[in-house]
Amino acid sequence: VQLVEPGGGSVESGGSLNLSCEASGFAYNTYYMGWFRQAPGQEREGVAVTTRHGFGRYSDSVQGRFTISYDSSVKIMYLQMNSLKPEDTAIYYCAADGRLSTESSGAWSYAPSYWGQGVQVTVLS
Repeated sequence: VQLVEPGGGSVESGGSLNLSCEASGFAYNTYYMGWFRQAPGQEREGVAVTTRHGFGRYSDSVQGRFTISYDSSVKIMYLQMNSLKPEDTAIYYCAADGRLSTESSGAWSYAPSYWGQGVQVTVLS
């Protein structure tokens, strides 16, 4: 199993970036895929997760600005990031498979089985 993220980059505050993640080696169509990020000196946090049916969940910090999508026909996941802020600067990791836990409050926790190599996203103020 391999997750490859070719994107990343730098953008001005308020700008947009689109990350992609190509999955290969799966013998089946993975059910969950998601994105995490880790800023310097901080713990890795879940940003967004989706099912292969397209139901997405987001962290409060990106809700309304980021959109996750997954094209199961080609096994590529995307993260469209709009209205970027300097605090969005981090290494972004795609992730696949694993387990998703949800609560009635809407809170969620995703524990993936596989990770991409991570790409740097820098938002300039």
